Amino acid sequence: MHLSAHVDTFARDHLPPPDEWPELRFDLPELNYPDRLNCATELLAGGAADRPALRTPAGTVWTYGELRGHVDRIAHVLTADLGVVPGNRVLLRGPTTPWLAACWLAVLRAGAVAVTVLAQQRPHELSTICGIARVRHALCDIRSVDDLAKAEIPGLRTATFGGDAPDDLLRRPAPDAPFPAVDTAADDVALIAFTSGTTGRPKGCMHFHRDVLAIADTFSRHVLRPHENDVFTGSPPLGFTFGLGGLLVFPMRAGASTLLLEQAGPRQLLPAIAEHRVSVLFTAPTAYRAMLDQLDGHDVSSLRRCVSAGENLPAATWRAWQERTGLRVINGIGATELLHIFISAADERVRPGTTGLPVPGWQARVQDAAGVPVADGEPGLLAVRGPVGCRYLADPRQREYVRDGWNITGDTYVREPDGYFRYVARADDMIISAGYNIAGPEVEDALLRHPDVVETAVVGRPDEARGQVAVAYAVLRDGAARDPEALRAFLTSELAPYKCPREFVFLDSLPRTATGKLQRFRLRGRGDRP
Repeated sequence: MHLSAHVDTFARDHLPPPDEWPELRFDLPELNYPDRLNCATELLAGGAADRPALRTPAGTVWTYGELRGHVDRIAHVLTADLGVVPGNRVLLRGPTTPWLAACWLAVLRAGAVAVTVLAQQRPHELSTICGIARVRHALCDIRSVDDLAKAEIPGLRTATFGGDAPDDLLRRPAPDAPFPAVDTAADDVALIAFTSGTTGRPKGCMHFHRDVLAIADTFSRHVLRPHENDVFTGSPPLGFTFGLGGLLVFPMRAGASTLLLEQAGPRQLLPAIAEHRVSVLFTAPTAYRAMLDQLDGHDVSSLRRCVSAGENLPAATWRAWQERTGLRVINGIGATELLHIFISAADERVRPGTTGLPVPGWQARVQDAAGVPVADGEPGLLAVRGPVGCRYLADPRQREYVRDGWNITGDTYVREPDGYFRYVARADDMIISAGYNIAGPEVEDALLRHPDVVETAVVGRPDEARGQVAVAYAVLRDGAARDPEALRAFLTSELAPYKCPREFVFLDSLPRTATGKLQRFRLRGRGDRP
């Protein structure tokens, strides 16, 4: 590793031991980055000063020059007023807006480490994340500050933005001058992205400055192939790496612009595409299915690229979208641990029902539990390696995800004889619903904090519209009312709403083995309703 620019060395100090890292490969010329690199500076240089960069539904357009000015001003406030030093972790929270994007870029330009979370996440979740990453600074949209305040995070210094107070981040005095970006090393940690763990404890995935550019210089450059006149939009928030790449990193690397939507469900996406002439769309298969029923009356003729990830894209959905729009959806699989998409295909290389081929710069194979590659046509564990790899923040699960230099994604796949990769199922207990990862144990832990719940198990059940839905099986204390709405209300105060089970089933006991081990497979196979 190169000489770090970080004064606060917590992130680098808590990287996994080198022998637990995956093998990193830089097989493309564009992946040979210099030793010193600040990815925010590189992204801000993606477009000419007078080119549009960020757009809002209200019609506001920031040029690259204006965005650079906003970012520099925030960076000055961060360092001179708030006391942020290189390497400090800075929490970012709020709806998907240009100001949130500017804050993210300013944090990286100042050499700090961005920890972007969802505006939906509740105090318990925020407290856990801040504890793991030792977060002491936060930039928060004024509309999203209440839950952060309730989290009672020791020593947290929060600056809000978007309000009227004199100490609002955007109202504080700052020099009207360019900010001298911190000369970070290419392998300094730039961001920590948290993902749900199958044990319930979130995992912090640490990514370097060069990693941010690598996802653009592999998937975006070679598969998506955007140009500077593109207008991007999509549903994933910036707190998800799918959204961070698709709505910020990829358009800026190409000098294009992006429409940032605070509300980005199917009902908002279709009018926005028509009004703002969106050409590149990022969303999940669930949204494509929902939009099929709403296409009539909406002009989507500006679209030229549609990207799907977050869950498996069924061939039927792909064909229906192609029949209605003439567009071939670019399917892909990515992971927070690897930052973005590493298997995909576009244009004439798309094959419905498969995920695609390894993205240039990446390698993939299917292997058994012992790490031995299986024959084509046989199911096994998906293993991947490339320029970005899993590096968990001080987490023993690093040894589970990285084996013999390969990243083991937790997906069961089949490699077809012609090299295409076909999704089979998740190999672990993760529930993937409408593109969101839901860890059953995390929901169980929250349910068990309810005074009436004695035992619980949360599993996924197949669902035509959402891929899977989470179902909670619960055993209550004697005399407690079997009220699913009461549990639903409790959970939404504890967890982000998307993690709340769609259904609750009350049982007298949970199925267990003779040794007391929970038999989740029996719950998955019940197929019942509450």
